[in-house]
Amino acid sequence: MMTDLWNTDAVPFVGTESSRQGLGFRYYQADRVVAGKPMKDWLRFAVAYWHTFDQRLVDPFGEGTATRPFDKYTDPMSLALAKVDYSFEFYQKLGVDFFCFHDRDLAPEGDTLRQTNANLDRVVDQIEGLQKSTGISPLWNTSSLFTNARFLAGAGTSPYADVFAYSGAQLKHSLEIAKRLGSQNYVFWGGREGYENLWNTDLRREQDHMAKLLQMALDYSREIDLDVQFLIEPKPKEPTTHQYDFDAATTIAFLKTYGLDDSFKLNLEGNHANLAGHTYQHEVRVARAAGMLGSLDANQGDKLLGWDIDEFPSDLYESTAVMWEILDEGEIGPRGGLNFDSKPRRTSFTAEDLFQGHIVGMDTYAAGLLVAAKLHEDNVIGSMVSERYSSYDSGIGSEIENGSVGLTELESYSLDVPQSEIIAKTQSDRLEAVKATIGNYIVDTLGRA
Repeated sequence: MMTDLWNTDAVPFVGTESSRQGLGFRYYQADRVVAGKPMKDWLRFAVAYWHTFDQRLVDPFGEGTATRPFDKYTDPMSLALAKVDYSFEFYQKLGVDFFCFHDRDLAPEGDTLRQTNANLDRVVDQIEGLQKSTGISPLWNTSSLFTNARFLAGAGTSPYADVFAYSGAQLKHSLEIAKRLGSQNYVFWGGREGYENLWNTDLRREQDHMAKLLQMALDYSREIDLDVQFLIEPKPKEPTTHQYDFDAATTIAFLKTYGLDDSFKLNLEGNHANLAGHTYQHEVRVARAAGMLGSLDANQGDKLLGWDIDEFPSDLYESTAVMWEILDEGEIGPRGGLNFDSKPRRTSFTAEDLFQGHIVGMDTYAAGLLVAAKLHEDNVIGSMVSERYSSYDSGIGSEIENGSVGLTELESYSLDVPQSEIIAKTQSDRLEAVKATIGNYIVDTLGRA
């Protein structure tokens, strides 16, 4: 399908000879084998339709600045159909295999859901044709149950039954599209599933309703034989004061409370992790520990700003930490990938900036993969962790872990031991050296890349 709608060539690999950033990859080589798999199979990059083709770079204080080659289309449906052509050429020139979208990213709404579905189906027809000719497919899709004014107080958690009913009806068609396009995952992001004020909120009832909507989605997916991994994306705040899927741990607890943990995994995002007061690595580790890591959104925030800015990732330390977790896990998730839920800054408004942002993000995670692979190869982290917990490998430690002792036995073991002996068995964590080692691996590994 490759044409020249974007007036640019396919993005090449250029290597690291020049330090100046251009329209080329410095680290990402799709077929380069790292730790036994091609880079493209470790990373499984996806383009976010909403940020890349719909976002006009507005902010709360100013109108959009974006200039796009499809701006010449003014009729809403003509524009929606044109964007599909532009999007698939973008994927091909960037060299990615996947994209992600909300239903309302694709087509304008009509006066009724029936009209809206008809508009959406016209665009999906075009997507389906281009999927067949290019092999590019959805990593995941989802339903926008938060943008329209009807969702002012949530969708599944709305206090208005008609809004809940509409949400379910919209969700039904979105699941049908997932089946039609062969989505590998289906994501629930509760954009307004939370509360503004507890005084007028029935918290338990709202969470019951939220779980009920998820269960309805599961039931319907089985009815239509939809083969996807269901995912929930945690986010702590903004737009609501408190959202029920606050972070990985909270979301896991919610799923277990309602018996949904066997059917759902987590889609995690770096910026959301920071807003919850965590590192991205922390959220990935929590999901891994629970066996619930599903997929990742690749972006970053700004430590000086307290909202979700969805900046393209460029932090090599963070990408190294995340990719170390992924290598240790063996995959991002059963069907997961790295979706660029990212947009250029408002002052980076050209079409070229769209390519640059994705190139930077792809290179950042490719570089993180290279460093993490070297850390794994040298068993740097594994050996440190094994040494730190080695006291549990024998003696009283192994008895604690295998459950052969209780508090009475622990008292007998400890009662007459001098404090100096207990303290003598502790060791320095050497945290400064640990952090420096990670930094050294980043510098040294990428210097040889």
